Amino acid sequence: MKKLIAASLMLAAGFANASYTQTKYPIVLAPGVLGFDKVLGIEYWYGIPSALRREGAKVYVTSASAFSTSEARGEQTLRQVQDILAITGAQKVNLIGHSHGGFSARYVATQLPGRVASVTAVGSPVKGTPVADLAAQFTANPALGGLVGTIGNAFSTFITRLAGNGYKEDVLGALASLTTSGAASFNSRHPAGVPATACGEGAYTANGMRFYSWGGTSPVTNVLDLTDVLFGTTSLAFIGKEANDGLVGRCSSHFGQVLRDNYPWNHGDEINHLFGLRGLFTTDPVSVYRQHANRLKNAGL
Repeated sequence: MKKLIAASLMLAAGFANASYTQTKYPIVLAPGVLGFDKVLGIEYWYGIPSALRREGAKVYVTSASAFSTSEARGEQTLRQVQDILAITGAQKVNLIGHSHGGFSARYVATQLPGRVASVTAVGSPVKGTPVADLAAQFTANPALGGLVGTIGNAFSTFITRLAGNGYKEDVLGALASLTTSGAASFNSRHPAGVPATACGEGAYTANGMRFYSWGGTSPVTNVLDLTDVLFGTTSLAFIGKEANDGLVGRCSSHFGQVLRDNYPWNHGDEINHLFGLRGLFTTDPVSVYRQHANRLKNAGL
C-alpha cells in the first residue's frame, strides 16, 4: 500500500511539473566563446536543454563562431533566430545568452524587437572584462598579435569544424569586442537593458521586451573541476577590482533586472560545466534555468 501511495505521489508530481517550463514562446540559447551546440557529443549547455524540454519548454540552441566580433556572432545568431521563427510559426522568442552569447542575444533584440519577448544575459561581460583588456595589451604588439591571431584562429576553426559549422574565425576581433572599450562601443549601439551606473540595474523593459541577468562570483569551486585552473588563473586580472566568476566581474554582468549576481559558480558552472561539477552544497545551475523558464511562463512570455 505504501509503495502504491508513493508511486501515486511521484506520478502526481510528474504531472504537476509537466508544464513547469512551458513558456508561451520558444527559448533560444546562444552560446559564448567556442560557440558550439555540441562537440563530440558534449553539450555547451550541459543538461540544460533536455531539462527544460522535459517540463514543457520548446528549446532551440544556436551556434556561432568560436571567436569573432560581437556583430559577426550577432548576425550568425540573427539568421538562426529568423529560421526558428519561420519553422515554428512563433510570434516571438525568449533569448538566453551566456558570456559573449549575451551580446548575440542583445544584437538580435535590436534587429528584431517585435519578435523578441525577453533577453536574459548569463555571466555576460556587459561592461567588458579586464581579462580581455589585459590580453589586448599583449596582442597590441604586431608580432605577438599576429602570432596569437594565427594560432587562435586555427584552433577555433578546428572547434567549429568539429561542431559541424563553417564560420569564419577572428580571435583578435573577439578580444577587442570584450574589452572595456569594445563593450562600451557595443552598448552605445545596443543600449537597451544596460545599466547607466557602474553597478546598478538596467531598464527592466524596452520595446515590449523584458530583460534579466544573473552571474557567479567564485572562480575556484571544486578541486575535481579542471576549469578551476583556467578560471582561477584568469581571475588574477581582477586583483584589486571586483568579485568575479573568473572571466566576468560581478557588476559587469548586470543587465536589466538582476536576478542574482553572486552565485557561488565560476564561468563554466553558469552552463553546468564541467559535466555538472560544482562546489559542494551550491545551487544546481539547471534548477536556475528551470526556475527562470517558469518565471517567463508566469510573465506570459
